[in-house]
Amino acid sequence: MILMKNIIREGHKTLETVAKEVRIPLSKSDKRLLKDLLQYVKNSQDEEMVKTYGLRPAVGIAAPQVNVSKRMFACHVQDFDGTLYSYALVNPVITKKSDEIIYLPGGEGCLSVDRQTSGITPRYRSVTIEALHYDEKSDQLFPVKLELNGYIAIVFQHEYDHLDGIMFTTKLFDELPNAQPAFELATEQEQ
Repeated sequence: MILMKNIIREGHKTLETVAKEVRIPLSKSDKRLLKDLLQYVKNSQDEEMVKTYGLRPAVGIAAPQVNVSKRMFACHVQDFDGTLYSYALVNPVITKKSDEIIYLPGGEGCLSVDRQTSGITPRYRSVTIEALHYDEKSDQLFPVKLELNGYIAIVFQHEYDHLDGIMFTTKLFDELPNAQPAFELATEQEQ
């Protein structure tokens, strides 16, 4: 089980390094790590687990954050319409990006950043990610093509950046004049 003490912090060399491709078939240790990454995110959203183990809430976590420089991350997050995106991804690739830029009002957070940050991070409004998804129940990898928009696209881009050794803190801006807040997109979609 991943705990906060297992998560490395800003300034650690692994967080600044481009992660290596994962060899297929997955090793037992890679499977275990994928399960643990996804479980951390789920646990961090459970009030009892947060209290018991002192977890910081999260919607995603990448292998480099636990000092494993491999191209894997997990997300467990609901979109504004209630759609759940729960994935343990291996060797993801962003194959398509929109021209439009959005951001998370109030800024992003990260398990590897313990300090307050100010500013906003530009993200693509929509991205297409192709990857292998590890399904724990069947113990199999399945190819997936995820077309992500708005808030969910921000979450996945944040985790993807970790695989490229990029921290959100390295691309903070006071304002993004031509960008739209992600939450305004949700409001538009509901109307």
